[in-house]
Amino acid sequence: MREDDLIHFCPPARLIIGAGARAQLPSLVAHLGYRRGVLVTDIFFATRTPWVREYVEAAEAAGVSTLVFDGGQRDPTTALCDSATREVREVLGGATPDHVIALGGGSNIDLAKALCLTLQSGKPVREFVGVLPSVRRPLPLIALPTTAGTGSEATPGAILVDPLNSTKVAVMDNALRPQLALIDPEFTYTCPPNVTADAGIDALTHAIESYLTIDSSEYDRGGHADPGYSGRSSLTMMFAREAITLCARYLKRCYDNGGDTEARAGMCHASIYAALSYGSAGLNAVHGIAYAVAGLTHRSHGTTNAVMLPYVLGALAETRRDDLVQVARMFDISERDEDEAIQTLCHMLRDMIASLGIPTDLRALGVEHASLSGLTRNALNVTRLAKAFPVADVARAYADIVQRAYCGELGKTPLQIGDTALDFN
Repeated sequence: MREDDLIHFCPPARLIIGAGARAQLPSLVAHLGYRRGVLVTDIFFATRTPWVREYVEAAEAAGVSTLVFDGGQRDPTTALCDSATREVREVLGGATPDHVIALGGGSNIDLAKALCLTLQSGKPVREFVGVLPSVRRPLPLIALPTTAGTGSEATPGAILVDPLNSTKVAVMDNALRPQLALIDPEFTYTCPPNVTADAGIDALTHAIESYLTIDSSEYDRGGHADPGYSGRSSLTMMFAREAITLCARYLKRCYDNGGDTEARAGMCHASIYAALSYGSAGLNAVHGIAYAVAGLTHRSHGTTNAVMLPYVLGALAETRRDDLVQVARMFDISERDEDEAIQTLCHMLRDMIASLGIPTDLRALGVEHASLSGLTRNALNVTRLAKAFPVADVARAYADIVQRAYCGELGKTPLQIGDTALDFN
């Protein structure tokens, strides 16, 4: 317990974890009183796995009809959401579903969250961007993640790409958290190594970043009575510690041997525990800068997070010293000198990222030096994440992190590139 904690914790209403747990779903859906659902997935899961067919048939036997929408795509757009809304509403002929099921990674779950809002009225999703007013109540969502990393099954937001300006927009409300999150490790058994790596490092980033973020007593909730994020607390840190420990033990094992079912289960637990942490605590500079990097390079979310993670941790060596030492111990780093332990942690994480086949600096992602100032400004414009970074001068810290990530420099000396510091103002 921490006496100054101001806890506002919003997990999914129901959480089920276990190999083969998906077999419970049809009877549970019927028990909850649902009768007409929409299952949101993509063409791979609809045609290359038996999971969709098995669920639809078992649900039908239990008295629940299910319409399958298999048009999910990576990084779903507002246009995709609007077209899916029209398609589903047309097939339903004016009937309104009483629940939505998402099967897939974070992209499919985010699309399903948005459809929980748009299917009722047919309105374009842009009308829901931002924090929902209290009158906007979405359809109940059931989330079945097939990767161990994004954590969207426990978070309050749906992230979509606006094709008009290629930026990401968010629909936010605690009512968008799934009513049921069902974590079946068997869904992840066939994930290829690159997906395993991308998702796994995302889970690790969620856990570490939320463990180190701004305290709940200092978080700016903007006067919101039901904030989606509210800073770290003893409760969120408890989940983060368990997630970090599991990632340290199982992430590389999963990548090296996809058939290691113990490691697969371990990473599924790590992912949901990390989501229970960051889903209330929130995130900060890793994601804030990674969003800008992704906008510039169009590389995956997990990859851009991975590149930034070690450099961001270095910037927290003063303000989160004790916590970073604790993270180092979770990775079995035993140096007694705390500065050395933190440096070893940053180097170890970068080495792990390289061993997962992910680049370790911005140049390897194709970022040019001339882009660094603009990248830094774009990152700072993600104000919700910048305000949660627990350092005295966020703008200067971001600039230094970006320079270090460009050079691949994890040292302590403030960097100058070409004898001129980045212009981040």
